[in-house]
Amino acid sequence: MRVLFWIGIAVLILGIASFVVPIPRSEREGLRAGGVSAGVEIRHEQMLSPFVGAVMILGGIGTMAAGRVKSQRL
Repeated sequence: MRVLFWIGIAVLILGIASFVVPIPRSEREGLRAGGVSAGVEIRHEQMLSPFVGAVMILGGIGTMAAGRVKSQRL
């Protein structure tokens, strides 16, 4: 199953990237009174938890191994 192997590589790369690339997030806060509204958009850049990155890396390695084993049996 080459598909499992390639999915594993993609998850592994995303797991490694999660340690380096922040995820942008925006929130809108404001005041609304009648027909008038005033607001501010706040942008945050958050890093994923190291635990999530480690789980993604281990999951990618496991998926790659499972794809490699199944393709060798066929």
